[in-house]
Amino acid sequence: MRRRTLLKGAAVSGAAVLGAGYWALPAGPRPAAVSLDGARQVLADLQGRALRSVSGWSPSEVFNHCAQSIDYSIDGYPELKPAWFRHTLGPAAFAVFSSRGAMRHPLDEAIPGAAALSEPASQALALQRLQAAFERFAEHRGALQPHFAYGVLDHAEYAEAHVLHLYNHLSLIRPA
Repeated sequence: MRRRTLLKGAAVSGAAVLGAGYWALPAGPRPAAVSLDGARQVLADLQGRALRSVSGWSPSEVFNHCAQSIDYSIDGYPELKPAWFRHTLGPAAFAVFSSRGAMRHPLDEAIPGAAALSEPASQALALQRLQAAFERFAEHRGALQPHFAYGVLDHAEYAEAHVLHLYNHLSLIRPA
């Protein structure tokens, strides 16, 4: 009986946190539609522009980070959160992001086990890397690997996750 009460309390607390997170997400305009085509257009519009970051990672590091995430969805993430997380909190967080059409996460937190974000170092080449990753993902028809936090996602869900992830990071990128 005590365990059941504890589990109910944890579930109610988790739901409250997720609900609060939902309402705390930005509701303002997105750079484009939440679609692969929208994201690719946003990236095309950044080509040749001098950019700066208002906080955290440089534009090159942001582009490399987002490219890593896309590539890992096809090739496999270097590290996964525990199975209990990928079957409970992770999917719940993604459901909130998806229903809200916006993602909010720490914008200076690397993917667990990922390589350094230094290559390529130039903004132009890092942007090209990200564009190539989006193209590769759009054309990929095989199995996808579990997300390190959200768990198993299908192609459409992963596409949405990648676009929302990009848009969240672009919120700190401005013209120089």
